[in-house]
Amino acid sequence: MTAVPALGQGLNAASFVSAAPLAIAVGAGAFALLAMAVVRTMLVDGKAARHRAASQIAGLRAMVDEYEALLSGTREVTILWAENSEGGPRLLGQAASVLPPGRQPESVLNFPSWLSHGDADKLARLLEDLRVHGHAFAVSLNALDGRLIRANGWVLGGGAAMRLRPAFLQPEAEPGLVAAAAAGDLASVRAILSALSNPAFARNRDNRLIYANPAYLQLAKALGKSGTEAAPPELLDTAQLRQHLLNCARTDKPEAMNVAWPGQGGFELVEFAIAGGRAGYLRPLEDAKPAETSLAHIGGIIGALATPIAIFNARRELIQFNEAYARLWNLSRKFLVPGLDERAILDKLRTDGMLPSQVDYQTWRSQHLQSYTRKEPHENEPWHLPDGRTVKVISAPSGPQGGVIYVFEDITERLKLESSNKAFSNVQRETINALSEAVAVFGTNGRLTLSNPRLSALWKLPVNELGQNPHIDQIAEVSGRAIPEDGASIWRDLKRGIIDLNPTRSDQTGRLNRSDGRLLDYAITRLPDGQTMMTFLDVTESASYSKVLKERNDALVAADLLKDAFVENVSYELRSPLTNIIGFADLLAGSEGGSLNERQRAYIDYIRASSVTLGVLIDNILDLASVDAGIAELRPELLDIPTLIDKARAGLSATFPEISGEKPINLVVDIEDGMPPFIADGTRIVQVLYNLLSNAARFSPPGGEIRLAVSQRRDRMLFVIEDEGPGITDEMRAAIQTRIDTPSGRQRGAGLGLAIVKTFVNLHGGTISAEKREPRGSRIIVNLPRDSAMAGVAE
Repeated sequence: MTAVPALGQGLNAASFVSAAPLAIAVGAGAFALLAMAVVRTMLVDGKAARHRAASQIAGLRAMVDEYEALLSGTREVTILWAENSEGGPRLLGQAASVLPPGRQPESVLNFPSWLSHGDADKLARLLEDLRVHGHAFAVSLNALDGRLIRANGWVLGGGAAMRLRPAFLQPEAEPGLVAAAAAGDLASVRAILSALSNPAFARNRDNRLIYANPAYLQLAKALGKSGTEAAPPELLDTAQLRQHLLNCARTDKPEAMNVAWPGQGGFELVEFAIAGGRAGYLRPLEDAKPAETSLAHIGGIIGALATPIAIFNARRELIQFNEAYARLWNLSRKFLVPGLDERAILDKLRTDGMLPSQVDYQTWRSQHLQSYTRKEPHENEPWHLPDGRTVKVISAPSGPQGGVIYVFEDITERLKLESSNKAFSNVQRETINALSEAVAVFGTNGRLTLSNPRLSALWKLPVNELGQNPHIDQIAEVSGRAIPEDGASIWRDLKRGIIDLNPTRSDQTGRLNRSDGRLLDYAITRLPDGQTMMTFLDVTESASYSKVLKERNDALVAADLLKDAFVENVSYELRSPLTNIIGFADLLAGSEGGSLNERQRAYIDYIRASSVTLGVLIDNILDLASVDAGIAELRPELLDIPTLIDKARAGLSATFPEISGEKPINLVVDIEDGMPPFIADGTRIVQVLYNLLSNAARFSPPGGEIRLAVSQRRDRMLFVIEDEGPGITDEMRAAIQTRIDTPSGRQRGAGLGLAIVKTFVNLHGGTISAEKREPRGSRIIVNLPRDSAMAGVAE
């Protein structure tokens, strides 16, 4: 009985020992399966987490790219110093907005090169204080070109950032505060400050705080500072307060200053002048809206832009906008409050007549609001406003949480310029097409960029090939087919003027003598943009005309030389026999006069008179020849007017003697009393008077009266000859510039009388005119200067 339990115990122990390995194996397998399941789950979760992280990183990178693109388009420059950055600072924005023209963006950190000496040192110290001790700053600086530059520096994570931009006005204060400040009522200002939900305060003339509202005291308490309404604590640290007070001292309208405290967020400090001091308030930069917090730090950047910008969140609520946006649409800040729905803005603009005219406004607004569903930037159709402006609208997503950034641009002036430029281009093209010259403009790559139809006609080139911007080698090939002899070779020679990129090369001109007989004048002109213009002008006909004109001119020159030789030879050859005729006539009239009858004496008188006339004509011919040769000169001398008239009268008597009872000319002379001295060439004046009197005698009836009147008018001498002839016609008056004495019967003449008169009068610097007398007769007026010593030689 006692052995049975012992046996049972032995069997149980043996069974347990034999089953232990199996249990361990099963447990290990179960643990392995469980571990594999856990690891697999962790791998799947890790992969999903990495995928989510990659998506978030891509979104953040896209947002960073958008913000950097936005910063790069602003008229300011932002410099970023990242922690442990080995590549130097990063520059975002337009450095040209603060730098003088022509400077490289990197020179923005060379402060003495564009800031005044004192401000350059000051900014360098502030920047060092920022990067070493983390002290933010906001300061106005004077540039060397006279501009006022605003510099803001702040701590950015483990690094630092500095923004430089041209100074701009501070944001507007609350409307009630502005009205109270304008009224100068401190009690009203305190009443308004106490009603504000934002922290607000007032300072006296010594910049000491004299009042704070409950919101300000509550903020001070949260920061561990105590004070009362009448003696509030200063929330700014020493550096911030010093910089802020300096900013206030520099201008009556200091810019807003951003401040932040741990656990309380960031605020915008706005101050303005009131009677007896200053007042201000702290405006929160964010209102616990995560999607908008990431955009709060670029509010100052947007505000500095001249381009209108507005940012809305995914709920179509207004987050940020700048002054340019408000000015573009003429909207007040009282209306543009954060959280305003974009649909309300569009409705107001439509009510004010500021949106494009639309038949279905609701449909148009719905299409515009599709910007919130787009994932890529989109440029809408330009808005043509009722006031004549044209606005370009660009929308872009503002971030992963949704929302839209609108960028507006007034392109009215640009469209006008484009329209004017297009019209100018059209006029320019029409002008080029209308030219008689062939025009070809080649780019730096040797391809034709501009031509006119005349090029195709002149070089026999197909118009369709010229329209495909061919290379000059292709033109040479086509020209070679059209003009086989030398078409290709001419263009290959011209190619050297196209492909020569030497900046010092000069323009070329020349003449081409083509094998088909055409003569072309060409010019190669380098254009300012690096292109080359070639012009061709067909001068074949003009060259022929020039040849004909040259031959004709040579013939005229030869004829003129022949005429001069003829006049010289004939004049002197005529004078020798004429002298003999006059001498023998005088001899017959003198020594043999007693043996001559009346008829013979009359014949001798005719011979003497005709000889005198012929001698005068020969003298006139010689005088005209000397004038044509340019060798006629005056010999001025002091003259006696009665003596001049007597000489002219003697010549007239010899020309018109009393023959066969014919009455001589009745000459009446009237000389004004007190005549001043008269300086002129006596010989020429006698010729002038003789020719005028003889011309009047020819046109007067026998025994007719001819009157010669001499008078003075200031520094001029007037010789007036009047006759009783048939008078002078309009044609004769117009011909006074050449010859007016037309030979007819008794009124005969060689046509040289008044021609020589006009020549000698002009030599003296005088004038001659003719007019008709009433009821009959003519009047010729010679106007001469009293002193002709300064008169020049006739051309």
